[in-house]
This record gives sequence, C-alpha cells and structure tokens, in this order.
Amino acid sequence: MTMPYVTTRDGTRLHYTDWGDGRPVVLLGAAMMDSRMWEFQAPFLAENGLRCVTYDRRGCGGSDRPWEGYDYDTLAADLADLLDRLDLRDAVLVGYAVGGGEAVRYLSRHGAGRVAKLVLLSSTTPFMRRTPDNPDGLDLAFFEEMAEAIRRDRAGWLSGFTMPFFGGADADPDNPPVSPELARWLVGTCMDASPKAGLEIYRTLFCTDQRAETAAVKVPTLVIHGAADLAAPYALCGSRTAQLIPGSTFVRYEDAAHGLFATHAERLNQDLLAFAKG
Repeated sequence: MTMPYVTTRDGTRLHYTDWGDGRPVVLLGAAMMDSRMWEFQAPFLAENGLRCVTYDRRGCGGSDRPWEGYDYDTLAADLADLLDRLDLRDAVLVGYAVGGGEAVRYLSRHGAGRVAKLVLLSSTTPFMRRTPDNPDGLDLAFFEEMAEAIRRDRAGWLSGFTMPFFGGADADPDNPPVSPELARWLVGTCMDASPKAGLEIYRTLFCTDQRAETAAVKVPTLVIHGAADLAAPYALCGSRTAQLIPGSTFVRYEDAAHGLFATHAERLNQDLLAFAKG
C-alpha cells in the first residue's frame, strides 16, 4: 500500500494520515513518537464528524530523516507546508508535549489564517530551562544527563521511563497504569525515530524560550495538563502556559501524568471533541 507524503520546502517527505470529514483537527505528537501514538484519539475524532490529520515529524516514523532541521522554526515550517499542501482551513491544532511548542511557533511565524483553535496538551511550553529570569526551570545539567543516558542506551532509558511517563512519581509497578504490551509498543515507536532527531528535538523543547510567543497566542485555546506530569512539570509548563495565554481555558487532570493520551483517553477524547465542535 502506498503511504501518503507531503514534501516540505526543503525536500523532506512527511508521512501523514487523513481520516474523516468535517473541521480539520491536526494532531502533533511527542518528541520521538510518531503519529501512531494517536491510536486512541484519531479514529474516535474521525468517527465523530471531524477530519483528523496526523503526521510523522521529520526524523520520526515513516518520514524522512534529515541530519538537520529539528529547531522550532523548521518544524513549524513543516507544519505550514502540511497545512498548505492539504489546504486545511479553520483547523484545530492539537500540540502534545513538544508539539505544543511547534504549534505556538507556527502561529507566531505563519499566523492564524488556517487555524481556528489551539489545544496545548501536556505541552512543554513556555520555557523549561532554568535561567536567571526563569529560576523555577530545570537545570541544564538535567538535560545533559538525560542526553548522555539516551546516547548510551536509548532503549533502556525509554523502557525505564515508561512507569513515570504514564503514572507519575507514585506509579506502582505492581499495578501499572498501562499494560506492559502498550508500554513496549510505544517504546518501539520511539526507537523507530532517528537517534539524532530525538536528541535534537529534546534540546529544542528544553532550551527554547517561548514565553513571549505563548503570550501572543490569540486564537481560542484549551490547555490540558496532568497534575502528576513529570516530563512537562505541571507548575512549570501547564499552569504557566495557561496563565500566559489570554482567555485560555485550563483543564487540570488531577491524577494524570504525561502519558494521559493513553491513561485518560476517554476523558481526553470527549474534551477534544467538545472543544473542536464548540
């Protein structure tokens, strides 16, 4: 079966899926995961009167794996090319984790002509790194240690992170938040990504200050964040993002960690559907 691709302005081919009819909802995924992570959301949205578009970020899944281009400007340009090639209008962007940063950069660089609404889901916005004017951020050493662990044993690091990813600090190995099979499957999607892409995307999400452009978002915005999120800490990311965007709606999932797209799929699906159709 032929896989559909969009070719970006720099010649990179992005694999995408396009299901259903209605208002377009474009799902932007996690750093190393590809569009398969939306298994719980994409069919549901397409079955409920929406046109659901997912795509593999460059370096991930079925898309090309260039050596460069993992900064927000290039990733946002890729998104712009996808929206233009598919001629998507009145779209809802759903940015998960680093996808939230991509969506915010898209709006700041390319405008909201094709976008009606924004969802920031477990987003890493607005700024994760500790600096003198961001004292509650995470120290650069945190990223450097993580990057070294990924270089040394990416599969081992990913496997070890699945419990806190889905269950937070209090995850119980004897009562895991997702099945071992699901955890292994998602680790496999991450291992399909280029190792260069994974590290560079993590560097981008950790080191990029998006406070000003987050505050400049004008489209109706829904911010959803798990209170137990360790990958994009609730107070540092979700709460601050909602505070910065005027008029945004903030929904806190009290017992959710970062992987709420799987652990809280039913609630999330209903929230996305209501916002997209509202």
